[in-house]
Amino acid sequence: MAENDRPASPPPEERERLDKEAKQKEQEEQSKLPYKWTQTIGDVDLSATIPANIKGKDLDVKIAKTSLKAGIKGQEPIIDGPLPHPIHVDESTWTLETTSSGKELSIHLDKTNKMEWWAHVVTTAPKIDTSKITPENSKLSDLDGETRSMVEKMMYDQRQKEAGQPTSEEQKKMELLRKFQDQHPEMDFSNAKIS
Repeated sequence: MAENDRPASPPPEERERLDKEAKQKEQEEQSKLPYKWTQTIGDVDLSATIPANIKGKDLDVKIAKTSLKAGIKGQEPIIDGPLPHPIHVDESTWTLETTSSGKELSIHLDKTNKMEWWAHVVTTAPKIDTSKITPENSKLSDLDGETRSMVEKMMYDQRQKEAGQPTSEEQKKMELLRKFQDQHPEMDFSNAKIS
C-alpha cells in the first residue's frame, strides 16, 4: 500500500473527540462491573465490596491458571470466567478485609507473562483499550534490570512503529548492512531489502 493510499487520519480535534467518546464508553462499561480492577505490567488486582456480615468461609473463590471464579456461596458469582492470559496460581491470593463501608474481597493475580497488558480480567467482561495505558515510570523502576530493559525496548519499538520509523531490530540490521557495505565497496547493495 503506497503511503498516499492510506486513509487520511482524522484531524486532531476529531481524533480527540473520538478518543474522549471511547474513553467515556469504556468508563461506563467498567463502572457497571461488580468489581473494580487495576493492573501493572506484572499483576492484576481486583476488589469487590460485599456485605459486612459475610465471613471468609461464606465465600467461594477459585483461582486457576486460566480462570477465576469468586463470589458468595449460593449467590451469582461476582466474577466468573476464563482469564485472557495465564497466571501463576501459587503467587496469586485473595483476602477479605473490613473497611469503613463493610467488607471488601481483594484478589491479586500474578501474570505469567510480565510483558503484556490485559484488556479485561475475564474474557467475558468488556475490554479496555490497552494502547492507551502509560506505565508509571516509578513502576518501571521496580522491575529487575533485564525485564526493565525488555519493557523499555518494547515501548521504544511501539513508538517507532507508530511513527513509521524502524524498530530497534531493523536499526541493528541496517547498521550491520552499512558496516558490510563499508567493508565491501565493490558489491552493489542498491536493491538490498531489510526484513
